[in-house]
Amino acid sequence: MSDKLLGIDYGTGGAKATLIDDAGRVLSYAFEEYSIIVPSPGWSEHKALLYWEVAQRLIKKVIADAQVNAKEIRGVAVSSALPSLVMVDDKGDPINNAYNLMDRRATKQVDWIRHNIGEERIFEISKNRLEDHPALVNLMWEKENRPADFGRISKALTIDGHITQKLTGRATLHYSGAAFYGVAYNLLEKRFDQEILDAIGIPADILPELFSCEEIVGGVTKAAAELMGLAEGTPVAAGQVDCNAGWIGGGATEMGDIQSNLGTCGNFGIIHNGTVLPNTMINFAYTTDSRHTYITVPTTTTGGGLIRYLRDNFYVAERASEAETGLDTYDLINQEAEKVAPGSDGLVMLPYLMGERTPIWDVNARGAIFGLSLNHTRGHVARAMMESVAYALYDSFHLIRDVIGEINYPLVLNEGGAKSVLWRRIITDVFGVPTVLVKRRIGAPYGDAILAGVATGVFKDFSVARGWTEYIDRMEPDEQRHQMYMEYFELYKNLYNHVKGDYIALADLRHKYCANNSD
Repeated sequence: MSDKLLGIDYGTGGAKATLIDDAGRVLSYAFEEYSIIVPSPGWSEHKALLYWEVAQRLIKKVIADAQVNAKEIRGVAVSSALPSLVMVDDKGDPINNAYNLMDRRATKQVDWIRHNIGEERIFEISKNRLEDHPALVNLMWEKENRPADFGRISKALTIDGHITQKLTGRATLHYSGAAFYGVAYNLLEKRFDQEILDAIGIPADILPELFSCEEIVGGVTKAAAELMGLAEGTPVAAGQVDCNAGWIGGGATEMGDIQSNLGTCGNFGIIHNGTVLPNTMINFAYTTDSRHTYITVPTTTTGGGLIRYLRDNFYVAERASEAETGLDTYDLINQEAEKVAPGSDGLVMLPYLMGERTPIWDVNARGAIFGLSLNHTRGHVARAMMESVAYALYDSFHLIRDVIGEINYPLVLNEGGAKSVLWRRIITDVFGVPTVLVKRRIGAPYGDAILAGVATGVFKDFSVARGWTEYIDRMEPDEQRHQMYMEYFELYKNLYNHVKGDYIALADLRHKYCANNSD
């Protein structure tokens, strides 16, 4: 009887779970989509109560589908898209909706920190930029805007931390997720800075206990075991950020490895052990040795989320008739985009539907379509969206490729929209580097299951991940298209520079005239 391992991942648009055996074989997999709630411009939330309900359904399903005895499951690990924030009371139940990574409401709190503490001091401690998304900044917003609810907070958790607490009864935080609390988290020393916590008015006792990703933080409680169909006492690892999980699942275990995801957000990561970190990117601990290893991750806020937005708003009838036609709407979008020539016949998009992260860090930025003409179809818009995400990621790539250290090409494309041959071709040609695709794209929950195996001693280290990963569909860049895309990229950059001041004016008008705004 082989050991079984359970991985669970919470993305921005849905959750996934998988069971694997100790030879890396996937025994079962389940996915459930959930809604992104946008009650006001710049806000982005989930119904936090759903997380635990979804976990129960997914875990029961993968156990049933795999037809395994729960006692065979040696360990569990959970990951989630970060930054996220689940505020829980003393019973471990959520207070209000949860923040997800696209939330950008806490602009006034960012300004206060900038003027009273300073951006240089924040980067010195956190090795990340002062922005409005970290959990601590959002807690400042909660304290100022919902003081009664803030007073009920027992712990401020990530999504995966919330699920881990529900499983084990312990409020914990792993090193890879701690960086996304921001501001007061000392990335190199692995601790929260009390002086900055005091300055921003956030009590240390609502912050969870810190662990390396690879540590066991507890066992499944009797109550959770009965709800989930798990065995009481099953070990639970501290967990990891979801992009780490996806890249572990895709075999990224060595210094210089580079992988990319096109989930709701789009990103790529480069593994390294340097402590001089770029100040325009996102820097945090990497799972394989979360005390000493780091990953630098450029991110565009709405990557695959652009195509989901297009599907949900401009392919409504097609989506409604999927069962009848048997055609997945995403496949239809790809088919229409494939008919359009590179460069989208002069259509260029800025993909900032929820502000933008690296490298421009502009909370006020919004989407824009430039060059729209009567000859353009929705297929043109779809391709322009794909190209805009490639431009947004290349904007970071060209800044760090020569300073981050050795990079092991090819660029490995993993989850989400990477299954699109067209999108991979666009990224290959925009970046001007070879790419490959991970054949088995179970993604983050697969990496979580491997983490559970390392944490419990089923695997001696993470090297098994690379051994189990097969890369397929290698693409070489077309130099002529790369040069063309570089001209479009220059226009893309110029467009943003021309309108970035107008984004501020637009934000002022939104706050003045749009309903349901809140400071």
